[in-house]
Amino acid sequence: MGTTLAEKVWADHLVRQGDNGAPDLIYIDLMLMHEVTSPQAFEGLRLAGRKPRHTDLLIATEDHNTPTVDIDRPNPDATSALQLSTLERNCAEFGVRLHPLGDADQGIVHAFAPMLGLTQPGMTIVCGDSHTSTHGAFGALAFGIGTSEVEHVMATQTLSLKPFKTMAVNIEGTLPSDVTAKDIILAIIAKIGTGGGQGHVIEYRGEAIRNLSMEARMTICNMSIEAGARAGMIAPDEITFDYIKGRPHAPEGEMWDQAVEYWKTLKTDDDAVFDKEVTLQAEELSPFVTWGTNPGQGVPITDSVPVPENIPDATARAAAVSAISYMGLEPGMPMKNIPVDTVFIGSCTNGRIEDLRAAAAIMRGHHKADSIHRVLVVPASSRVRLQAEEEGLDRIFKDFGAEWRNAGCSMCLGMNPDKMVPGERSVSTSNRNFEGRQGKGARTHLASPAVAAATAIRGTISSPADL
Repeated sequence: MGTTLAEKVWADHLVRQGDNGAPDLIYIDLMLMHEVTSPQAFEGLRLAGRKPRHTDLLIATEDHNTPTVDIDRPNPDATSALQLSTLERNCAEFGVRLHPLGDADQGIVHAFAPMLGLTQPGMTIVCGDSHTSTHGAFGALAFGIGTSEVEHVMATQTLSLKPFKTMAVNIEGTLPSDVTAKDIILAIIAKIGTGGGQGHVIEYRGEAIRNLSMEARMTICNMSIEAGARAGMIAPDEITFDYIKGRPHAPEGEMWDQAVEYWKTLKTDDDAVFDKEVTLQAEELSPFVTWGTNPGQGVPITDSVPVPENIPDATARAAAVSAISYMGLEPGMPMKNIPVDTVFIGSCTNGRIEDLRAAAAIMRGHHKADSIHRVLVVPASSRVRLQAEEEGLDRIFKDFGAEWRNAGCSMCLGMNPDKMVPGERSVSTSNRNFEGRQGKGARTHLASPAVAAATAIRGTISSPADL
């Protein structure tokens, strides 16, 4: 019997196979680091008198706690300032490469690594951040780890893990013109639930997936964790190779040819069997938006807030009642009737250049609705910011009435100055809509950059078709 893509990458990194149910030991090719989950790991090494085994396989950036304005001034938040200075001190002491705030290659950890060509097919990649699954878009096995595991990788360049189960999600057919990668992944999570992929590596397959750009594929894999999966993967192909070629850390010359020859073997065998399989028809998908307090509580934008009494499952019904109450909505209320205060375009899910282009194309010639308090546009990396400015996208955003910010995680999470206040409602291109995620008492609707831009124009949840 054949093997899946995930099983092939696992086998290629197997240092020792566990016996009698014991975990395997696998080699880690690359670990990405940031200021939030690294301090304890560095301190553990320091207390044990250890040094990183391979500093050239570690790379750090500043992203979660970074301000997105006035980055040339002292950080106004003492806690954030301490975390950032601690990372800088630790990286200097242990010889770990760091791209700090203000560096041209600084950015959200899952955005800057692909742009540098560090993320490549067939690699194992880890980070103390759940959305490490983003890198699976390249055919890498990438997943988030805990702080103790961060220390273990630094010391040994290995991890002790039990093999994951495998799951196929097939998106067959051709996507409607108004459906984006964000709509696809929100539809998938709504179908299988936030625990539907638990314990699995999801491989996204099918014609619709193969036709996506690399940045769109990254959006899909980024939110695999929101379906409960450990990782998400897409088999590498010519689109993947074209994206990587010529980037700073991409192989060159004969090494490039050898790498591509190997990368082409990274696909699931025709006779491989997945532990679980789900299929969606691309033609049936439409722009999606969440109404509740987890990414699985979403509906097509033309739909309405669900009526709990119509939900047969008691647990789901109770969750809907709680979510509707927190979100300040009415059962049966059309999604397009929901007024919005804030629009956030950015994050490791949707802060890449293609996302900004999509938003700018809709905003061009318009101005934000008077009822919209603020529109934040935050590039995922400094390189994206520079590219957007070269293309004139920043002028479109500013003319629209949006705030054009520096790179960082920003309003994706309430860990930096870009927070919302209790009762404030946003349409956000980020990945999580949990209670308080964007600030205490904040209410978040997840959507694509296209839906976010249209919403900012009309003042209520909208799709570009509504314009």
